[in-house]
Amino acid sequence: MSTVFLFPGQGAQYPGMARDLYEGSDEVKNLFSTASGVLNKDMAGLLFDGSEEDLKSTDNTQAAVTLANISASAVLKEKGVTPAAVMGFSVGEYAALHEAGVLDTETLFRVVQIRGEVMEKGARKADTAAGPSAMSAVLGLPFEEARDVVSPMAGQGVFIANHSSPTQIVIAGTSQGLDAAEAALNDAGAMKVVRLKVSGPFHSPLLEDARTEFEERIGEFTFHDPRLPLISNVSATPIENGEQARKRAGEQIVSMVRWVDSEQYLLDKGFITGGEHDLVIEAGPGKVLCGLWKSFYKGLRGKPAGTLEAIEKILQG
Repeated sequence: MSTVFLFPGQGAQYPGMARDLYEGSDEVKNLFSTASGVLNKDMAGLLFDGSEEDLKSTDNTQAAVTLANISASAVLKEKGVTPAAVMGFSVGEYAALHEAGVLDTETLFRVVQIRGEVMEKGARKADTAAGPSAMSAVLGLPFEEARDVVSPMAGQGVFIANHSSPTQIVIAGTSQGLDAAEAALNDAGAMKVVRLKVSGPFHSPLLEDARTEFEERIGEFTFHDPRLPLISNVSATPIENGEQARKRAGEQIVSMVRWVDSEQYLLDKGFITGGEHDLVIEAGPGKVLCGLWKSFYKGLRGKPAGTLEAIEKILQG
């Protein structure tokens, strides 16, 4: 039997997330207390009583999703479910760093707070008079075809930010660049192109200044060697040691999330074989990553684990 934890990223949040996990676990209460102290913010109030708008604010979203993710992981482990490998989508990778022992809880939230600050500042630098920088989802076009359209447009400030599924990417760029890329991708046969409600061109070279500031500011923190395989968004291979984890954290801000390649790594290295006892668990709010896993590999269904009810279903088989 092999179990993999997948941690979702920004966009998975919703009001009330992790409430039942908090109410049923002293460990989760301790995680909330630590996060609230580090961030000087009532995280229980934010997650349970905050509005959708409160949770969409960049300075709230990344920490809130991270806290919900590690809460789900904590309850899973309390119930006897432990991972053989972990990976997280975008900011979800920070919950994976915590699960693998690279970052302790206090350091985790300090680093995530810095990440949110520098990415928001970097996004505003990428805004132009024509409009704010942003991201767009592109569905129904094979990756290679989408890449052939987008790669020549780097000079216009457009880049592939996420390779989410075999026929789904997300592009990031300036307002004008996205307008041009969206038209070109539609002409190339994309089934659907949708501008996303995010506040910047994340995972693109447009955030190079953010990466530089981030790397400077996290220099004081200790990144430990991972104690289990942690598949990097940047390389789609395991992070080897603490210093590489620190390096990858900076690179991730300006690099494409190689999610499909990371899923392929799990198969190639035998973490997932399709056996009846294998588990792919989305440890956090929602089930977006379960959907992406299903679009990639039909042999094993991913299981959401963002609520106590969902975790109990996993335990019942």
